[in-house]
Amino acid sequence: MGKRVKVTVGNEVREYEEGVTYAQIAEEFKEKYANDIILAQKGGKLVELYKTVSEDCVIQFLTTASKSGHKTYERGVTLLMLKVFYDIADKERLVNVFVKHALGESIYCEAEGVELTDAFLQKLEKGMQGIVNKDIPFEKRSVDTAKAVNIFAKHKMLDKKRLFEYRRVSKVNIYSLGGFEDYYYGYMPKSTGILKYFSIEKYEDGFMIHIPGRREPTVIQKAEDRPKLFHTLQEASAWGRMMGVDTVGALNDVIAHGSASDLILVQEALQEKKIAQIAEMIAADPGKKFVMIAGPSSSGKTSFSHRLSIQLRTLGLKPHPIALDNYFKNREDTPRDENGNYNFECLEAIDIELFNKQMTALLAGERVELPTFNFVIGRQEYKGDYRQLGKNDILVIEGIHGLNDKLSYTLPRESKFKIYISALTQLNIDEHNRISTTDGRLIRRMVRDARTRGTSALGTIAMWPSVRRGEDQYIFPFQEEADVMFNSALIYELAVLKPYAEALLFGIPKDVPEYIEAKRLLKFLDYFITISADDIPKNSLMREFVGGSIFRV
Repeated sequence: MGKRVKVTVGNEVREYEEGVTYAQIAEEFKEKYANDIILAQKGGKLVELYKTVSEDCVIQFLTTASKSGHKTYERGVTLLMLKVFYDIADKERLVNVFVKHALGESIYCEAEGVELTDAFLQKLEKGMQGIVNKDIPFEKRSVDTAKAVNIFAKHKMLDKKRLFEYRRVSKVNIYSLGGFEDYYYGYMPKSTGILKYFSIEKYEDGFMIHIPGRREPTVIQKAEDRPKLFHTLQEASAWGRMMGVDTVGALNDVIAHGSASDLILVQEALQEKKIAQIAEMIAADPGKKFVMIAGPSSSGKTSFSHRLSIQLRTLGLKPHPIALDNYFKNREDTPRDENGNYNFECLEAIDIELFNKQMTALLAGERVELPTFNFVIGRQEYKGDYRQLGKNDILVIEGIHGLNDKLSYTLPRESKFKIYISALTQLNIDEHNRISTTDGRLIRRMVRDARTRGTSALGTIAMWPSVRRGEDQYIFPFQEEADVMFNSALIYELAVLKPYAEALLFGIPKDVPEYIEAKRLLKFLDYFITISADDIPKNSLMREFVGGSIFRV
């Protein structure tokens, strides 16, 4: 008998022979989990199930309902789709397949050189289901970076080739499925048998892969149709391609060849042009008196509001900024969440009655004294902030509930102009690895929180799930109500944020739950060459996060 190892899972300790796989142990514990086990965790490190145990250890299993497990499921389905796509497509015509955006739990993809007919997509889905039924293993091997570059060039995956020309590591992990090779940022399932829940559907010029969400990991979630969001994402993607900077490798090329300053100027000019166009839309309708701005955390709402106000002034309007935070109810009247903590993100935390009373009075031409919220004592105060709307006056109202008509229920719809703002990343890591817009915003917030609030990266990561829950409940359901969407993402921003974020992330110790997320983000940032913040204009949205803004943000 070989060496024995003790493995602790939860409160149970069991002995196994050295070399037992995590998958074999998971098989013994699967009845204790409500959902399929897809990964293991040992200490502060994620572990793929095919790996073996060689020493006494404490492990926990992650299911498809966990954040890391859900991402692993998505990657597995993506590689499965690509394997079958390359099998059934005409290889002489196929140029590439692009994994582009996430819409809810669905992943939007496009292909170049292949006509995506219903028959083709049905064949694709059927082929994927066939491989799931066969439970084929995902295989992983480590190769020299130079060899990986040659492999990707052979497969015409030129974005991957370009990406790895800037990698400092000597080895690259390549996954293969039934002979199809690819690279992925993150881990894979052990085999295809776990990928039971997906569907393929034609959408616009491409197709959607529908998969379950974390809350119901066995129920396929078809994304709600969000045409405004989709076309905003597509517009950003098209602009990136037009500029020749649609992947991290392409951005690194620009930086390495000394053209980052030009890219910054062009990107900033595009954003200013978009803001000016929005101002012109508002000015064209004299009935618009309330500009309602809403968006998720770290979208750059404050800087955007300032810049929009400047553009409105160039058109002869007199904008007055109003922060919805000043209409918070007094602390003792604030609702609490299920944990007994104050819930500042719900609509009921706002004094809606006062807000509507004052806005209606302003619309009628009356003079009104607006409140200021004192966050130290948790009460509204009045300090002589009087407003009265003249012919050219307009209120610019910023807050997470701005798009929800329940906030402004007494105001006529024709008096409101609604703007949804979010950082909708236009870059992909490569053709098959997209960048989550949530990751971009998390990195923005981490850098800003450390600079302005003294909050550690650990603190920001720890509270992020709560922030995301609030966005899912109070912001995203109303985004299609907007008259216009503004994409605040800057194509160069992650290269600028990198040195700020890395320094913060390296400070997270290995023995805390947030370490896994910190390690993932550090690996992600390692793809980028750094850009200095020196060339960023003082009115840039990026200054809201790295500092040095001309605005009070």
